[in-house]
Amino acid sequence: MNYWLVKSEPAAYAWEQFVKDGGTAWTGVRNFTARLNLRAMKRGDLVCFYHSVTGKEIVGLAKVTKEAYPDATAKEGDWSCVDLAPVKPLGKPVPLDVIKTDKTLAGIPLVRQSRLSVSPLTKEQFTRVLALGETER
Repeated sequence: MNYWLVKSEPAAYAWEQFVKDGGTAWTGVRNFTARLNLRAMKRGDLVCFYHSVTGKEIVGLAKVTKEAYPDATAKEGDWSCVDLAPVKPLGKPVPLDVIKTDKTLAGIPLVRQSRLSVSPLTKEQFTRVLALGETER
């Protein structure tokens, strides 16, 4: 199993809307590194859902329900998307300032490459997010 972090601006697509929808195609990614990450996702992988711009915190857990396929929103180029479904909200959101100061999380791509919208996490990093978020797996 692999672990991931995806980012979404709450004004564009918030966790609450994701839960209401019951899942979504994760479209619109137009970064080559993020595209490679999408293509590496496997069905059943767990995903941290991060609110960017406003909030700046990990708020929930999702899972990959469909592996990479062509992104229908792309007008040109070879872009991919995956399907995600919500699993559960974190018991307590994990804010960016906590992530930046945590020894285990300080080096994650969210901190090092803040514009990257889809990034990998190690099992240790994912487990640490769950602990900080007071959430059982």
